[in-house]
Amino acid sequence: MKNVILGLITLFPLVIFAQDFKTTIEKHREAYKAEFLKSANSPLKQEDFGYLQFYEPNEKFNVACEFFATKTRKAAQNKPIEIPTSAGKTKTYVKFGELRFKIDGQKHKLTVYQSIGLKAMPQYRDYLFIPFKDLTNGKESYGGGRYLDLRMNQMEGDTVFLDFNKAYNPYCAYSDGYSCPIPPKGNHLKVAIEAGEKNFTKSH
Repeated sequence: MKNVILGLITLFPLVIFAQDFKTTIEKHREAYKAEFLKSANSPLKQEDFGYLQFYEPNEKFNVACEFFATKTRKAAQNKPIEIPTSAGKTKTYVKFGELRFKIDGQKHKLTVYQSIGLKAMPQYRDYLFIPFKDLTNGKESYGGGRYLDLRMNQMEGDTVFLDFNKAYNPYCAYSDGYSCPIPPKGNHLKVAIEAGEKNFTKSH
């Protein structure tokens, strides 16, 4: 009986932590939906929210990463690059660095980009952008890939946490007429990221 009680005491903090994580992700998703109602350029209205789908929050996909900053002394690495968009245009970014991590023991990496356009705007100059594709695209998630955002202050310290539970769809997943960056080949992950936003179920 004593061993059973000790086991429950040990398990209890883990259960609380899991509940807290789920609550945090659910709050993030409510805030995410609210942002659509603030933008005049938004593809979604309140009545469209019922067509949004998400994976269940999963701590496995909140991964610890090593961050490797782009070396400023190498001019070629910092040269602005043009990333193609779904509209046949391009958007200008610079490579900010690289995140390396493991999922199920397998090594992966993603390039982190900084938008030249947003960098010029004080309220967005610390925003970082990670467009990526994975093995769920075209099946459970949008075929054109998904995005993650980070802020520069999240890149401080030895470990950076990349939470795929916050992965979101580009506007192109909801409606035509948008120009969405296409994830570069180097950001195509050979793993199914079963976290974050799934396919939008309303046809367009």
